[in-house]
Amino acid sequence: MADESSQKSHAIFIPYPLQGHVIPSVNLAIKLASKGFTITFINTHAVHHQTAKAHPDIGSDIFAKVRESGLDIRYTTVSDGLPVEFDRSLNHDQFMASLLHEFSAHVDEVVGRIVGSGEKVHCLIADTFFVWSSKIAKKFGLLYVSYWTEPALVFTLYYHLDLLRENGHFGQQECREDTIKYIPGVEAVEPRDMMSYLQDTDTTSVCHQIIFNAFQDAKNADFVLCNTVQDLELGTISALHAKVPFYAIGPIFPPGFTKSNVATSLWSESDCSQWLDKKPHGSVLYASFGSYAHVKKSELIEIAKGLALSKVSFLWVLRPDIVSSDDTDPLPVGFKEEVKDRSMIIPWCCQNAVLAHPATGGFLTHCGWNSVLESIWCGVPLLCFPLLTDQFTNRKLVVDDWKMGINLSNKRPVTKEEVSDNVNCLMSWKSGDEFRVKVKEVRKSLENALAPNGSSGTNLDLFIKQLKAKCQIKPISQ
Repeated sequence: MADESSQKSHAIFIPYPLQGHVIPSVNLAIKLASKGFTITFINTHAVHHQTAKAHPDIGSDIFAKVRESGLDIRYTTVSDGLPVEFDRSLNHDQFMASLLHEFSAHVDEVVGRIVGSGEKVHCLIADTFFVWSSKIAKKFGLLYVSYWTEPALVFTLYYHLDLLRENGHFGQQECREDTIKYIPGVEAVEPRDMMSYLQDTDTTSVCHQIIFNAFQDAKNADFVLCNTVQDLELGTISALHAKVPFYAIGPIFPPGFTKSNVATSLWSESDCSQWLDKKPHGSVLYASFGSYAHVKKSELIEIAKGLALSKVSFLWVLRPDIVSSDDTDPLPVGFKEEVKDRSMIIPWCCQNAVLAHPATGGFLTHCGWNSVLESIWCGVPLLCFPLLTDQFTNRKLVVDDWKMGINLSNKRPVTKEEVSDNVNCLMSWKSGDEFRVKVKEVRKSLENALAPNGSSGTNLDLFIKQLKAKCQIKPISQ
């Protein structure tokens, strides 16, 4: 064992510069550092700038506190190719185009500088959605570890795009609408449950280019680490093993779950604890549509009216740009006044703390993967309203496969009556009980995976062992 640990593995870690990717990346960086890795973590200037605005006390280094506890995590930032103050939410396609075309030159420069400083570096850990990772890793003689922050089902659908195309379920003017039964390890998936990008008829967008190129690049990965649980996606993961060294190592939460020593939130967090403390056990519906996707104003108004109609107490996170940066007050006139006695409406919060609070009894969610895992961990059933990307596929897992939640609406556009009915269905002690029982069963799978000798710890240790073995035969940067 001594010779293995005599030289620390050094990883350069680059998360995708979106809130939902930064959080699990910071958590994995801490986990690997606690296993003896040296990590050089590289955020974009823009992500750091927004984080520092939300947490004025962090200064220039988000990892300063964890380094005091003995973890070897260094921190630096790099340009994503756009000015720091550029509105990436309002100009989404321009932001994505910059990540597709410009970002790699800046990454190449900073990786070259670290490697050229004489620092021994062994691998590059980068988000699967980057299109350049294997090329930069190869250029500097590093192993490439692809980090996938979504479920294995989503990975395998993207990975098998060629099959979907060949069979007419993707990339045609008129795509087939029958059940998809030919993806290895996936019993069946409906076209409407695929990721939004695979349901589009126009496949020329910048996001499609990113997906096509990223998954070509992922085929060159030495390892893929996935923030999922083996028991929950066993068939999918087993089939992927035949194609790629795929390790389920999730859920990857911060060490304290509700409190992290590293600032990751891109908005300042409102403290909801005093308001929640006054509410009965399990009586509050927590509503949040995440950090990224937008909601149509007409649908947001129906959801607001439905919440008013439901008479349920609710805590609603409404980002200032939830409809658009250009429309910062999209709620119906008089709504806040009508619900003021049983609601709290805030721009952002510490989601883990809210979900873990005994008063929280349900979660109206866009079905982002972090939100799904956090809700399971807290035993909170879900009311699903997917908006974009993997959220439609995550909804299938939550509602159809694991049966620990329901749809906010079974048709679009959503109506206030359906919102009210489904909110009450989930929150009532009688009708909501089956979902509370199910979510606790699924939580057991997460607990087992994280237990000593559980699958996630075992898989992470196996990855580390194989990485170290491979480093002996791959050229290591001097």
